[in-house]
Amino acid sequence: MRLHVGNAVGATPLVEITKLDIPDGIRVFAKLEFLNPGGSIKDRMVKYILDHAERVGALQPGATIVENTSGNTGAAIAMFAAERGYRAILTMPDKVSQEKQNVLRAMGAQTIVCPTAVRPDSPEHYVETARRLHREIPGSFMLNQYDNPLNAEAHFHTTGPEIWEALGGRITAFVSSGSTGGTISGIGGYLRSKNPDIHVVLLDPVGSIYHKYFHEGVVDPREIAAYHVEGVGEDHLAKCMDFSVLTNVIRFNDRNAIQMCHELARKEGLLCGGSSGANIWGCIEVAKALKPPAVIVTVLPDSGAKYVSKIYNADWLAEQRFADGSSATVSMRSPAPSDA
Repeated sequence: MRLHVGNAVGATPLVEITKLDIPDGIRVFAKLEFLNPGGSIKDRMVKYILDHAERVGALQPGATIVENTSGNTGAAIAMFAAERGYRAILTMPDKVSQEKQNVLRAMGAQTIVCPTAVRPDSPEHYVETARRLHREIPGSFMLNQYDNPLNAEAHFHTTGPEIWEALGGRITAFVSSGSTGGTISGIGGYLRSKNPDIHVVLLDPVGSIYHKYFHEGVVDPREIAAYHVEGVGEDHLAKCMDFSVLTNVIRFNDRNAIQMCHELARKEGLLCGGSSGANIWGCIEVAKALKPPAVIVTVLPDSGAKYVSKIYNADWLAEQRFADGSSATVSMRSPAPSDA
């Protein structure tokens, strides 16, 4: 049997976080998704959607793949496009790190950088730019990661079962940030299908709309603001985000995530991206609200190697003024269908 890049996607290790300030009787585990061949958790979703598109004939040989991305989905697309003979055109907001942009170009993808600080319906927005290119390029294929149910399905059938089996079903809570919603909806949906008492907690950055939408049922444009952590939060409701799976949503800020990145590096030897820092910060916040014994699990979506010019750059850190913001107060509610 010939082995392809796709054969290396998934089956990532799960490690326990032991050196941080975690309450007694609470165990925290993290799945090292940055060990996928494309360097992030997005390899799973991209492979799943491309495999499906090829099976049903939606993606023809030599076609152009167009997608909007914060970098990691783009890296996975560029990797598979290079291997399978497709052209890739990727649009992204200008806050995406230079490392991520360079990786995409190195693998032959065309990148189009769009302004971050524009309205979601602006023709300059990176999502709208990708949609326009998809309409204009004959025979092109767009993954549509924000609204494609296959995004969450990929994690329901792969990441979720891997976590469940690795921990023998002994899981109290799954905690993760999200943007498209695929990771938390898929993993959370699988885990709750096995045990509906599992808490599924979304971490949402200040500047995103998900927190208020979950708690109040409204989208408030005044909530939308710029933040530095990439690949998390959103300025519009992604159809892939299944709020019925969630049992709580708590807020974090850039400082919460970035400080935790440095703690993970120095205390656990894990050099991770900003969303990973947010995820571990959220696990510790949730741990404070749980009665021991309890097991919390999360994912570390990508590597800090993609953010050396930002998160791990002393000059960049000195230039930024992060809002302090008080830590979220977490109240763990019993999972119920009305949590949607």
